[in-house]
Amino acid sequence: MPAEISLEGKSASVERVRDFVVASIDSAHAADAPFHHLVLGPVFPQDVYDAMRRAMPVASNYRAMSGRSKSNRRPDGTPTRVKMDLFPEYIRHLPPEMRGIWGVVGRTLCSDEVRQAFVRRLAHGLRRRFGDDFGSVGMYPIPILTRDVPGYLITPHTDTRWKGITVQIYLPPDDAHPHIGTIFHERKPEGGLAKKTQMRFTPNSGYAFAVGDDTWHSADPVGPEVTTRDSILLTYFVDSGVFRLLRNRLKRAGNFLANELRYASRPWRRRPADDRLPRA
Repeated sequence: MPAEISLEGKSASVERVRDFVVASIDSAHAADAPFHHLVLGPVFPQDVYDAMRRAMPVASNYRAMSGRSKSNRRPDGTPTRVKMDLFPEYIRHLPPEMRGIWGVVGRTLCSDEVRQAFVRRLAHGLRRRFGDDFGSVGMYPIPILTRDVPGYLITPHTDTRWKGITVQIYLPPDDAHPHIGTIFHERKPEGGLAKKTQMRFTPNSGYAFAVGDDTWHSADPVGPEVTTRDSILLTYFVDSGVFRLLRNRLKRAGNFLANELRYASRPWRRRPADDRLPRA
């Protein structure tokens, strides 16, 4: 996989993109309500973001999401959220014109420098959960490109305790639908949850928080006015202890084998024009 690609005469090296992302994290606005979180943006250099938008994968490169999202399906059974992992073993199936930029993005988001920046800026929430030694807790990055279509929703929840940090980076072509961003909730004194704030679904923006028992969040149903809701989910799984170390790596290996079988079972054919995902 190439370490860099050319973007209108510029170089999109992992190092350049990584340094930009780290600076973006370090300068991100921090908010405490309803729980400690960062509001990110711009996350990537503009030329890199534009290249990502031009190189969005085709429908056949995605597979149905697992976890809470696996039950999110249309009446005909098709999933309303699909994903593609941004690891080298998945990206290699993309055509060359897509492989370069997503390789750079995936390697950037898996870098130690980006992880350290999130740990540094989310120290408040991590210390609350893990104590003063939070910096020594291992964090295993899983970056995935996701696509939601009309009908997708997710009810208020806190992420599983397997996760240490949750990051979502929004990838729309424009700011036409800011209302479909993630909603953050707080507990009401009398019980139940109340909507406290909502992230704006705008280009090259996002949020991050340390997973805790108060990090309630949701997404309203994606309406018919939206073609697709594209984003990157970057999840840092807790990676301390033999069991977690093995679980994280075995899960990645299992997903890789399942993906390889999916590709191997396809009859060879030219990709039809309607396999292209909608573009703005």
